[in-house]
Amino acid sequence: MVPDVSTGDRSRGLLSYLFGPGRRNEHTDPHIVAAFAMLGIKDPGRVPLDQHHGALSELADYLDQPVKLREQRLGKKVPQHVWHCPVRTAPGDRYLTDEEWAEVARRIVHSTGIAEHGDDAACRWIAVRHAEDHIHIMATSVREDGRRPRNKGDGRRAQAECRRIETELGLRRLKPGDATAPKTPSGPEVAKAERQGRKNTARVWLREHAYAAAAAARDEDEFFAVLTSLGIKVRPRLGPVTGEVTGYSLSTADDTDAKGEPIFYSGSALAPDLSLNRLRERFGLADGKAAGQATALHTSRTDAGASWRQADGELRAAYMLVTGGTAVDETDAKVQAQAAAFAELLHNTAVSAPRQLRAEIQAAAIAFNRANRSAIRADHRAADALRQAGRTLLTSSTGRDGDFVAAALTSAVFLLIALVEWHAQRGHAQQAAAAQQSLVHLRAAQQHAARPALAKLAARAPSPQAQDRLAAAVRATIPDHAHRILADPAWPALSTALAQAESAGNPPRQTLANLSGQRELDTADRPAEVLVWRLRTATAGQVSQRARSAATRSARSTHLTTKEDAPTVPAIQPQPAVASRQRPSR
Repeated sequence: MVPDVSTGDRSRGLLSYLFGPGRRNEHTDPHIVAAFAMLGIKDPGRVPLDQHHGALSELADYLDQPVKLREQRLGKKVPQHVWHCPVRTAPGDRYLTDEEWAEVARRIVHSTGIAEHGDDAACRWIAVRHAEDHIHIMATSVREDGRRPRNKGDGRRAQAECRRIETELGLRRLKPGDATAPKTPSGPEVAKAERQGRKNTARVWLREHAYAAAAAARDEDEFFAVLTSLGIKVRPRLGPVTGEVTGYSLSTADDTDAKGEPIFYSGSALAPDLSLNRLRERFGLADGKAAGQATALHTSRTDAGASWRQADGELRAAYMLVTGGTAVDETDAKVQAQAAAFAELLHNTAVSAPRQLRAEIQAAAIAFNRANRSAIRADHRAADALRQAGRTLLTSSTGRDGDFVAAALTSAVFLLIALVEWHAQRGHAQQAAAAQQSLVHLRAAQQHAARPALAKLAARAPSPQAQDRLAAAVRATIPDHAHRILADPAWPALSTALAQAESAGNPPRQTLANLSGQRELDTADRPAEVLVWRLRTATAGQVSQRARSAATRSARSTHLTTKEDAPTVPAIQPQPAVASRQRPSR
């Protein structure tokens, strides 16, 4: 059961909608199911057609009487005096009678402070039913005694009451809210999107693109520049005294009002964490060094394999942090920061990944936007490394990086599983559900990325005798997981990878010992596949390190032979684009 509290200033206009045919003639038999006290006022839904407009005006005047008296006494208008709360059952719920809906309405106005039980001086209200699955509760928010109601937090209180009603009436139990969900599109917004043939409303479209822009940007100037490049109109809000930017609003090119003026949505109206203050918290790095690193990332191209390996390493480090805490402890702010940085990495991955993977990864990123927000305030400095790794993907050059992409997506899947569990442990029902939805899409992308490489490795599997020897190494080194590893369809691919590592001078038992210290094996459906990507990434890293070392030795040799008279100075090693950090051994 879903309530949606809002306010307005036109009682007669709202009544015309509630008792009218609807925007698409969807209203059937509009009528009042409950009310504060009608005192002989006619139900507009139960009068002859020629009396309909008169009944609407009479009802509006009746509801507005306390409002007009207060305006006369104070000499000014009462702002936003119309209180409106549609309440809808979930799809698949049973049919509720008028009597049951009347009781729902009385409980909602009581719980929100609009009209508490037994309060004869409460606000005037009615509940209108014009469809099988919902009612509209309308009130004028001035009490009979002339005071405004004490209804602060009415949306949250209505949600809590609906959870109790669901239990008592045997309805589908929806997940409780925590005031972190973005504002849902209004009925007119949805109708406009349908008329224009758009999949999403302007509000939702702007929200998705604002998240993607924030993931790619280093600071607010770049954030606004990215949005502008997408054809989005940006309107900054300036402080009246200092003239500094204190907020912003966005609009699409084709979203206009009746006068043809663009309709703007503030950042906070798109989502709580898209307000300018929250974005500044995210953009503000720990120190100048971090900001300099970010600049380096955006001014140079990096090897694609190196970028994906870096992302893989930071995802594994984040996984260790998320799974390393207790049920609820002081690391929560750091974990929430990892979730926010992971949300950015998903958006950047959707841009950087091979084309055939992008649709699923983008769907995962959009779904995870909801899981990114909770009541826990993030310590964004704790996730600088993961955030910078995600931005590095945007600067990577194209290359043969299929193995690295699959490895990074595998690590992303495990981090996402850990975040689902983390949210569930803390009672973040909506976030856990959103993360689970994101996981479906991310797993599909990971499996698509992994399939070609695994098939290629499996086709080159060593002889049965060699496989038996490698299987014995698995049983001796990883006895707790050996049965699942050897039964995994990816075992032939793993045997090939182990044989290749052995040819490069890495004994299988030592290799497995280095790789098996991963918590992921406890929850992995495909443990052999996990080890394949760990091994491929580690091997590629060793090869890359040897190549860099050889290049450095060659450069030093050339320098010494051509600059014999140069004074001896300490060699200055190039600094990595993103600060490294120690991680648990893999």
